[in-house]
Amino acid sequence: MRHFMLVATACALVLASAAVGLTAPASAEAAKRRAQVLEHGNRYLLARIARHQRETWRLQRLMQRHPTRTNHTARYSRNPKYRRWVLRVWRRRATIARRQVHNPPHEAAWRCLQRYEGGWYAHTGNGYYGGLQMDLRFQAQYGWELLRRKGPANRWTPLEQMWVAERAFRRGRGFYPWPNTARSCGLI
Repeated sequence: MRHFMLVATACALVLASAAVGLTAPASAEAAKRRAQVLEHGNRYLLARIARHQRETWRLQRLMQRHPTRTNHTARYSRNPKYRRWVLRVWRRRATIARRQVHNPPHEAAWRCLQRYEGGWYAHTGNGYYGGLQMDLRFQAQYGWELLRRKGPANRWTPLEQMWVAERAFRRGRGFYPWPNTARSCGLI
């Protein structure tokens, strides 16, 4: 009986070592696969963070606000929980910037001026472009980055045109670049 127990234990050890030998490569492959999935997830999180950062900064530039600072710690951290937290922060910042950019301070005034000036995408050939009929000099002075990137104001969105006009307003020009239509709207 004792001999039988010894043989059974030896067989069990051989089977166990064989099982470990068979499962070791499989577990190594599984670990490698998990690491690849985790790395892909980390790259995906970083790409989404970068997208929200770019959107936030683009909208802040349009409103002429200082861009939100970052120290890019999510790039260097390997902790996915931290990266998800950073993603939530930047998503919230982008949402706030989007909400702010869609509410220009003098929106009703700009829309009234546009009603008398022309369509938002107007290019009449008289040297003035867009819904607020801005000439190239005005565009270069107050919206140079849009002029460089998109061309004249008739290619800008209505919000971009309003924010460029808002820049002129904030720099002391008021509604005087549109004297006749500003009088019609009761702004001067």
